[in-house]
Amino acid sequence: DKGIRGMVIDMHNLTELNFQGSRCAAGAGLSISDLAEIAAEKNLSGLDFIYGMPGTVGGAVWMNARCYDVSISDILLQVDYLDENLELKSLEINEITENFSYKSSPFQNSGRVILSAAFRLEKRSKKEIWEKMEQHKKDRENKGHYRYPSAGSVFKNNRAFGKPTGVIIDSLGLKGYSIGDAKIADFHGNIIVNTGQASSEDIKKIISYTQKVTQEKLGLILEPEIQFIGDWG
Repeated sequence: DKGIRGMVIDMHNLTELNFQGSRCAAGAGLSISDLAEIAAEKNLSGLDFIYGMPGTVGGAVWMNARCYDVSISDILLQVDYLDENLELKSLEINEITENFSYKSSPFQNSGRVILSAAFRLEKRSKKEIWEKMEQHKKDRENKGHYRYPSAGSVFKNNRAFGKPTGVIIDSLGLKGYSIGDAKIADFHGNIIVNTGQASSEDIKKIISYTQKVTQEKLGLILEPEIQFIGDWG
């Protein structure tokens, strides 16, 4: 709500695209869902899991986006980026294996800027790929992901808890809890939606309240996967 003390750079012009066999390199500003479509038209599978998810190639790499038990790092071959000194560097496959984990990448909490990424895809029939992609998109629609503006899943899932975070939050009766125009979605306990003019502070208060209730009643500590960017002072 207080903005960002610094420069915000629009990356959407970084959309270069290159295919060499089953290897695909894409600019950080390209829509990750568009890339999945382009790959499918070339009979290349691997990005099917992320079809229908908003965001860019750079964002997906930065967050190590994950769904349907697949992470971006599972198919990632190389990342070109600017380091903190604005020098061009590359992260290769061995470094990717060592430094990426669940919803986490070495680009988070750093001054690095992702420029492009290369992915390892697989040859498959276009029909089969599109069927899977449409299935994933329909699943997202059925789960209500497109009904209201949101930042997607708020908290990470923790296997040690034995249940998905959304189920845990639902069991505490927190679905529908609201502050201002921000609300824990009626259809999913791990999504906070903006029903009108919600502020970032409203959303952050709901996150803090959910963490407090979950720890007090179940002894579980929920870790946010969404990032708090800008001035929260």
